[in-house]
Amino acid sequence: MVDPKEKIAKRVAQELKEGDLVNLGIGLPTLVANYIPKGVHVFFQSENGIIGMGPEPEPGFENKDLTNAGGGYVTALPGAMTFDSAFSFALIRGGHLDVTVLGGLQVDEEGHLANWMIPGKMIPGMGGAMDLVTGAKRVIVAMTHTAKGEPKIVKKCTLPLTSIRRVDLIVTELAVIEPTDEGLVLREIAEETTIDEVLKLTEARLIIPDQVGRF
Repeated sequence: MVDPKEKIAKRVAQELKEGDLVNLGIGLPTLVANYIPKGVHVFFQSENGIIGMGPEPEPGFENKDLTNAGGGYVTALPGAMTFDSAFSFALIRGGHLDVTVLGGLQVDEEGHLANWMIPGKMIPGMGGAMDLVTGAKRVIVAMTHTAKGEPKIVKKCTLPLTSIRRVDLIVTELAVIEPTDEGLVLREIAEETTIDEVLKLTEARLIIPDQVGRF
């Protein structure tokens, strides 16, 4: 059985195009780098100041000065560059980032994302999620469909919003959903599921078009 997170990462990777400048959030989104389609070259940016991140280093080759925004060790590909936070956030806030892939705690019917805090629980840091959602040309949310059996795609976010901007795509292990002016449109479902199961595990109203793809 395919790991749900790996399935999500593999599907998200299909959204990336040649030459894209891409930011991957910590956790699940970092797996996307493992599934870039053959022949497609993208540039990975991290808000702590690097473009050109490579895969995780082999044991023994970690460099404490070469990490992603989550503090995980990374490698640098030929041509990679590093820079300070001012330049990094100028890239993000200036609208130069083509795609950001972020994890999510909730997404609601309006396509609003909540992913940075749970009230009452420790917050390790805000990170750059607010800037990324606001500044990137395209925002993809990569998250599991439920948490402890509870839907994460809800009518209205009960957790603090990351941004009032509508995200562009939601990818879970069960479905690919596109937020639109009319609402959340179910574009694809996983091979091993059904539309009824997706509806059962989704609190938000979904628009079901005549044709729903499979992934």
